Amino acid sequence: MRAIDPSSVTWRKSSYSNTDGGNCLEIAAGVPSLVPVRDSKDPGRGVLTFGPAAWSCFVRAYRSTSV
Repeated sequence: MRAIDPSSVTWRKSSYSNTDGGNCLEIAAGVPSLVPVRDSKDPGRGVLTFGPAAWSCFVRAYRSTSV
């Protein structure tokens, strides 16, 4: 995997995020073949990158367990 410069991409939070900044992830679109993810409360901590198949699996698993 290649490194992502967090300042070179546009980050977005889920539309389901609450206004107090709770437990949110931000993702960056527009990075070919990768889904960069970071913690919205501590964006300087680092970026995790997932391949599209792994990200889809994560989202499906989360949706199946969330209320």
